[in-house]
Amino acid sequence: MQNIVILAGNIGQKPETRTTQGGTNITNFSLATSRPRLSEGRVLRDENGYRVMDTEWHRITCFNGLGKTVAEHCEKGMKLLVHGRIHYTKWTDAAGNDRYGCEIIAEKVDFLSRPKSAESENPELVDRDDEIPF
Repeated sequence: MQNIVILAGNIGQKPETRTTQGGTNITNFSLATSRPRLSEGRVLRDENGYRVMDTEWHRITCFNGLGKTVAEHCEKGMKLLVHGRIHYTKWTDAAGNDRYGCEIIAEKVDFLSRPKSAESENPELVDRDDEIPF
């Protein structure tokens, strides 16, 4: 049995880091993934001919060294490839209601793009694959 998740998407906001009382660093960020919306097995298009996309938002959690790397080098809009596992949580809120959550615990993160700040510093290192017309 395996619990494996692989997501490729864009960071929704700058990663946030906190430290537990035990000294564990935890970094969280949201990752957006998109896919074309289908209807009767065909891709839906808008009035201008563009594909209609459905976007899912995923809560990603990184620990210790991986979290530190993500916090130092990632920013909103960057493309990432996240390898990890699904983790479900249950807690009781202040009103006594059971609440549930789902997050992805990252075990590996690959950078698929550079931060905007790095692009302006070293233009010769910028990945231009998105600009290729074919």
